Amino acid sequence: MSKPLTEQELHNLAMNIVGRKLEEDGYEFMGINSKPKKNPQFVCLKDKKLHFIIVRNIPFPEDPSNYDQDFMLKMKDHALKHEAKAYYAGVGLSNAQDRFLPVYLNEEYIVDYDGLIEI
Repeated sequence: MSKPLTEQELHNLAMNIVGRKLEEDGYEFMGINSKPKKNPQFVCLKDKKLHFIIVRNIPFPEDPSNYDQDFMLKMKDHALKHEAKAYYAGVGLSNAQDRFLPVYLNEEYIVDYDGLIEI
């Protein structure tokens, strides 16, 4: 029996995808918050500069590169107070068999992630 992933599980999966990429790109993790409504999800150092990264799981067929402008401007202001840069990381996750079905536990899925978007 296929079990659809919960919102928290989808969020964790999106965070794992972004986290692995950040690690590959040489970011050092200072803080990680896996609660979807607690922001930012990642606080990282790279080249002695602080980076705040907001991670969102975006359901198909929405565009993972679209984000809430007002919210991200608030996050940018927050980042600037800490002399940090703010980024948005939208991760599209969909079922590999039928993109309109949920993503199921232990089944293949498609990742639509183009990297960080600086705010």
